[in-house]
Amino acid sequence: MSGTTSPELPNAAGDGPLSYAIFQLARAHRGHAAAMLRAMNLHPGQELLLMQLFDRDGQTQAELLERVGLDHSTVSKSLRRMQEAGLLTREPAPHDRRVMVVHLTDSGRALRQPITDMWRTLEEISVRDLTPDQIEMFTRCARLIEKSVRDHSRQTPVG
Repeated sequence: MSGTTSPELPNAAGDGPLSYAIFQLARAHRGHAAAMLRAMNLHPGQELLLMQLFDRDGQTQAELLERVGLDHSTVSKSLRRMQEAGLLTREPAPHDRRVMVVHLTDSGRALRQPITDMWRTLEEISVRDLTPDQIEMFTRCARLIEKSVRDHSRQTPVG
């Protein structure tokens, strides 16, 4: 295969061609998104936190954690970096000083349109060779696969 296509399926992945395709797709998509985010001085995952705050500013760290589905240490590190970059503030909640409430700054709010534009561009790149029916079917299948994996993860402890 040429360097512009996915690598051949390794023999060890022969019984999991769908899983291997998902891995390759996620890697390519995440890599392209990361390059686009770097142009905005953001790290991957930070845009997910910002998008949640665009929809509802003033969420607690715990709420953000639940909404983005990332682990606690990743969210804490991302929020700290974003605060240091002047994109948001974190303050103790009036009702419980242990709870941190996250608010966007003007600089953080200013990223709304660039992030919206980035996601639209990434979508256009991703679907350029697909029909609307293929996009709908792929999206439906991806959500079913995600649900299946999440449900299994909840039932079977990892490690």
